Amino acid sequence: MRRQSINFKMVFRIIGFLLIMEGLTIFTALPFSWFYHPDGITDFQIMQGTSEFYPIILAGLITIFVGLIGILYTRKAPKNISKKEAYLIVSFSWIAISLFGSLPFYLSGYFASFTDSFFETISGFTTTGASILNDIESIPHGLLFWRSLTHWIGGMGIIVLSLAILPLLGIGGMQLFSAEAPGPTSDKIHPKVKEMAKRLWGIYVILTVAEIILLMVGHMSFFDAVCHAFATMATGGFSTQNTSVAGYSPFIQYIIIIFMVLAGTNFSLHYFMLKRKFSKVKSNEEYQLYIGIIVAVTLIITTGLVLKMNMGLEQAFRDSLFQVVSIITTTGFVSSDYLLWPAGLWFLLLILFFVGGSAGSTGGGVKVVRILILIKNSLLEFRRLLHPHAILPVRLNHRPVTQNIVFLVSSFFLFYITTFVVGIIIMTAIGLDFMSAVGASASALGNIGPAIGSLGPVDNYAHIPDIGKWVLGFLMLLGRLELFTVLIIFSPTFWKK
Repeated sequence: MRRQSINFKMVFRIIGFLLIMEGLTIFTALPFSWFYHPDGITDFQIMQGTSEFYPIILAGLITIFVGLIGILYTRKAPKNISKKEAYLIVSFSWIAISLFGSLPFYLSGYFASFTDSFFETISGFTTTGASILNDIESIPHGLLFWRSLTHWIGGMGIIVLSLAILPLLGIGGMQLFSAEAPGPTSDKIHPKVKEMAKRLWGIYVILTVAEIILLMVGHMSFFDAVCHAFATMATGGFSTQNTSVAGYSPFIQYIIIIFMVLAGTNFSLHYFMLKRKFSKVKSNEEYQLYIGIIVAVTLIITTGLVLKMNMGLEQAFRDSLFQVVSIITTTGFVSSDYLLWPAGLWFLLLILFFVGGSAGSTGGGVKVVRILILIKNSLLEFRRLLHPHAILPVRLNHRPVTQNIVFLVSSFFLFYITTFVVGIIIMTAIGLDFMSAVGASASALGNIGPAIGSLGPVDNYAHIPDIGKWVLGFLMLLGRLELFTVLIIFSPTFWKK
């Protein structure tokens, strides 16, 4: 069979454009380096490379330079783009921005190796929140800001961000959105992709600003409020504190809970809320199941903490609600060490590792809508056995779901579990105990962050061997781009006509 002609020049051109955007974005960390530097920064220090300005400036310049080379080299590239190019652009762009986004960390000297720098960066961009840092509070503010900003950029997706600008290159963006948008289906809130991207980002920005203000009302500093809002709305989980959110007041924890729930909700529903179409929100079956799971598991764990650990009712409720929401939305913030709870209670949290947020949210995981479709299809099998000739389609929000989507959801779940098992095998092969391997694979693939075993909520990933960090980074990418977008590139069919 003949090989399909792929427009690689346009792939590199768009990635070059994204790298220029990333390089400029890296410079936004400079004001925080300047303002929070304890002794001020002199021109001499900058020239000698002894300030934290140096790695940020150099990293930004390198990234922009490489991006410019990519654009100049491909200036005569054909402007056509097909699904194949879209898959390559999405997958390669996440790898490219993670590689170059690692430079501020690597050049700063605060990270032991490029592997650690890359792990922290891809964990940020994929909104996983797994960290190798033993002392977060010792990292300069400029680097901490960039670390949190990788969350915020990755949350809605670097490709969706660029949809409003890609038309300048003469390219339509629908193919890219199809490859990037999370969930088995994507609700179009506006027929034009450019306008849709603007509105999604508008909602994203509004919610982020609102959280920053409310966190500051709770006496959180401006810097910490910005970083935690970035991490919350992106369902990322990077904190500026070694104890994550555990050291903050109950008011701040409740605010973060509310915005984690919002971040894990389909952003189309936020748009309908703003348009006062409340019936669309109330009747949405995925949203009903999403809230239902949060309420049910929270009540079970709260009861268990009160009865088994003699914990006060308010603290038990707050700790359980915080951790349930943090895990199901794949945010990964920590308010208490859930591994100290009775085994049955933290095992419920482990089950939530495989649920995830809503489709069309910034959350990772399998997604609630897929769980819902699987449950409905499984229950229908009993009726199909009794009535083999009856046509009994799966219905979602009172509308029939096509058989193709049901097959796609089933295939996704099979690939997800298979990848999870392969991850466990690899992690045990490099020396992790079984529980830690299970936690590492589930957490990385679900973009969650904290796990179980030696990777629990008060631990980190620093002790993982380098090969393990690269494997987990790949699992993070698979989880963020929902498996098929990346795995299809490894299929021989992809490269054939």
